[in-house]
Amino acid sequence: MKYYFREILIKKKLSIREVAKMNCENCGAPMVLAQDRDYFFCEHCKSFHLLEASSDRIQVLDESAVDVKCAVCRSPLYHASIKGHRGLYCQNCGGLLIDQASFGEMVNDLRARADVPPDQPKPMNLDDLQRRIRCPNCGKTMSTHPYHGPGCIVIDTCDTCDIIWLDYGEIDIIINTPGRDRGR
Repeated sequence: MKYYFREILIKKKLSIREVAKMNCENCGAPMVLAQDRDYFFCEHCKSFHLLEASSDRIQVLDESAVDVKCAVCRSPLYHASIKGHRGLYCQNCGGLLIDQASFGEMVNDLRARADVPPDQPKPMNLDDLQRRIRCPNCGKTMSTHPYHGPGCIVIDTCDTCDIIWLDYGEIDIIINTPGRDRGR
């Protein structure tokens, strides 16, 4: 049976709204993660808590880990947002687990919103093709191959679960690689 990323969120945590474990700084009431937004909202005093993005554009949405371990370092993964796109994030190594459909949407969206000059592409590190990691969801060995989109990176995919593993910084490489689809 296939497990898609959205199903992982649902099976491992009941809902993104129920996951939030943060109290309001103003009144102390429990805050909830606003659905499809990158902030917490206090239903009691109506205040907001905006999340800060890390240097690689990722905002951790929840302080409690989900029941999925990192493909690289086996640390717990956390619900995260990459400019509004959801994934599971490793705070230890900076890796990101995301379903393939969301990944395509995220790349198209973030490249279209790019507002800085592109980086000069660097050659792919062929040694990365030798790496073998296991899917955090099903435990099978992930396929390691060149990413055939913008950027010279190697990605890991699980065809059984339809998910992609990205290492720290690979999102920025994809977004900042030159191309006509940037900054539309």
